[in-house]
Amino acid sequence: MSAPPGPAPRPEPPWALLAELTHGCPLHCTYCSNPLRLIAGSAELTTAEWQETLRQAADLGVVSAHLSGGEPLLRSDLEAVVAAADHAGIHTQLVTSGVGLSRERLCRLTDAGLRSVQLSVQHAAAAASDRIAGRRSFAAKERAAELVRAAGLPLGVNVVLHRHNLDALDALIDLAAAWRADRIELANTQFYGWALLNRAELLPSREQLARAAETVRRRRTELAGTLDVVWVVPDLFDGNAKPCMGGWGAVSLTVAPDGTVLPCPAAASIAGLDAPNVRDHRLAWIWNHSPAFTRYRGTAWMREPCRGCAMREKDFGGCRCQAFAFTGDAAATDPACRLSPDHGLVRELAEAAPRRDPARLGLPRRPARRAPATDGGAAAD
Repeated sequence: MSAPPGPAPRPEPPWALLAELTHGCPLHCTYCSNPLRLIAGSAELTTAEWQETLRQAADLGVVSAHLSGGEPLLRSDLEAVVAAADHAGIHTQLVTSGVGLSRERLCRLTDAGLRSVQLSVQHAAAAASDRIAGRRSFAAKERAAELVRAAGLPLGVNVVLHRHNLDALDALIDLAAAWRADRIELANTQFYGWALLNRAELLPSREQLARAAETVRRRRTELAGTLDVVWVVPDLFDGNAKPCMGGWGAVSLTVAPDGTVLPCPAAASIAGLDAPNVRDHRLAWIWNHSPAFTRYRGTAWMREPCRGCAMREKDFGGCRCQAFAFTGDAAATDPACRLSPDHGLVRELAEAAPRRDPARLGLPRRPARRAPATDGGAAAD
């Protein structure tokens, strides 16, 4: 029998920060994981507040920051944020749709210390990509990839996979290779925010996932040494819970546009979490002592079947946000796990046949929001 779980250990310092600079975005993706109630531009952290947050992050131990959103290019002070991270010794990666990235803007960002770029792509075919994104954007992405490689920056391509693009996996990998990307991350949709709202329409079939997994195995062999193919395994189909974020409050933290600090990007969806804010507390206290970060850290909080499970130190009981989404209880065993008493909810969902022609996307979309861009930044619809 497994030993009972002990008290939550004092955490190691975080090494990664997801800085969500804004929820403003020129795209309307149906799979967006941003919350349904987007944070208004007037509530966003100021330049000085982001600079101080990054200084505190470096003092805490953070060495890598993903500058994301929304679309971070909509922040006219993005260069100042990059410079602050670089000055603090934090490696920065821009996570962008590519819409609004000009040669001049990229030059200013690299001068400020930007180290790499991750470019989102919705489909390998321009028309399908534009349809999924909710606006014409494929040409801008193609141009952005060209600019990034010309600047000598590492380029990653990120594709959120779902029913409407899984069958284009070969073409998507070919696209990343043609753009001379260093890696392509094939991230099966995580169902939070707008993606959760559209879950029934975005879930792929088991057959699609099986074909996709075989494609990944084949292309990894073919492209070994030239393109790193990363496959983020879906967890609603195999009965195994994913070790979300390496464990709650274990390796990284997220700072939302208004300064709310979260153990993972989707944790704002958990009712009653009472997440702290950098405007009220220092990051060191938030990471080490805040109830929001310590509540599900370690294993002491677990109930059965997690409490006595030999996997508890590996999967950490699964995803707290997914447990809440399915059961209304963030402390429940993640229903993705076959041992969960609520696993039937996931099994029923996974076994359901796709309801709609994949060529159609009549789904609720997150609203785009235009933000000021007075210095040559992004222009949004």
